[in-house]
Order: sequence, then C-alpha cells, then structure tokens
Amino acid sequence: MSVVYPDHASRSYAAVILAAGTSTRMGKDKALLDWYGKTFLTATIESLTPFSQLVIVVGGENSESLKPSVWAQSAYLVTNPRPQLGQFSSLQIGLQEVLNRGRDAAIITHVDRPPASPGTIQALQVAFGSAANTGKWAVVPQFGGKHGHPIVVGREMMEAFLKSDPTTTARDVEHANQERIVYLPIDDPNVVTNVNTPEEYAALVSSFSPTTPS
Repeated sequence: MSVVYPDHASRSYAAVILAAGTSTRMGKDKALLDWYGKTFLTATIESLTPFSQLVIVVGGENSESLKPSVWAQSAYLVTNPRPQLGQFSSLQIGLQEVLNRGRDAAIITHVDRPPASPGTIQALQVAFGSAANTGKWAVVPQFGGKHGHPIVVGREMMEAFLKSDPTTTARDVEHANQERIVYLPIDDPNVVTNVNTPEEYAALVSSFSPTTPS
C-alpha cells in the first residue's frame, strides 16, 4: 500500500519504546540484537520517526549501552531507576515524559520484536483520529485474535496508566477501560511477534523476509 506520512506540524504524537528489560532468557540485550544490519532498537526508532514529533526510549540498567543507538537516531533516552518493578513502571516513565514534552498522544511499543510496517502505524493513527472523535482513548492492533503493539493512546489513556499502581500491568488497565479502546484488525504479524529466547530469535531470523513498503 502507498503510505502518506503525517504532517508533523498538525500532529502532537510522541513515540515511546520500552527497552528497560534485563533480557535474562535471551542472555543478551534484546534491544541490541541484530536485525538485518541494524538492531531491533534502531529499526524500531526508524519505523516510528516519520509518524511522531519525537521518539522516547525508556532504558534501565542498560541505558549506557543504548545511548549510541538512541543518539544516532536523534531520539531521547530516559532511564527507569527501578526497572525491577516491571515493564509497567517503564511505561509510566515514558508517558510522563510524553506529557512533560507537551504531546497529547503516544505510539507505544516494545523493543523485543521486528518493527511494525509503515502501513500498520498509519492505519493505527488514522483509526485513532476517528476514534478520538467518538470518545475512545486508544487503538490496539490485533492479528490472529491476539492483541499486539504498537498501540496508540490519547491523553485520557495516558492519565489512566499514570494513575495506576506501578506494580500493575498495562493489560489490567486496558481491561478496566475496555469500552474506551478500539481493537483494530491488522494484516501484520509483527504486531504480535516478540522474542524472548535465543531459539525464538533464531527461528524468527530464519523465517522472516523483510519487505519494503510501496
């Protein structure tokens, strides 16, 4: 499909990439895994940059090792001082940074997966633009009956995340506000793909054929 990138001047989007995990099962930082000559982190930043005014990466104990990739892409790095609280605490730090920087919508994703296609991100933003006019707070992609990432959220959803206990999960908050969320069918398996072990990573690399959007 032909992709029309949004006009940054008329948008108020920030992208948030959650990358503070310890990657225990993988044995090395998943953010820095090779992905066709790049890393998952670099590829994800590049995929989100055309659709947002700024990209925020949330690191943890790995922040120093992420700096070269983040800065090379003119993205921003914030550090979760207590990543042991879990991924939701990193989400809260990233979303607070979105609000601090004056943005009122966010594209949120995890670093442990191939980036979604430009067509997918555009479809999510278009759906969010329509949904926000009817009182919805977020758009979540689904593929094969599973919910995935990136998700697009507005200020109301960000506030719901930020007001929740740091030890909860994003899924719990989403379920509590399910009537405010649009679940959008997407023909992109990347939205539900993630890797946690060397075996999963090897299987993904061997089976994946990257495509160039038209």
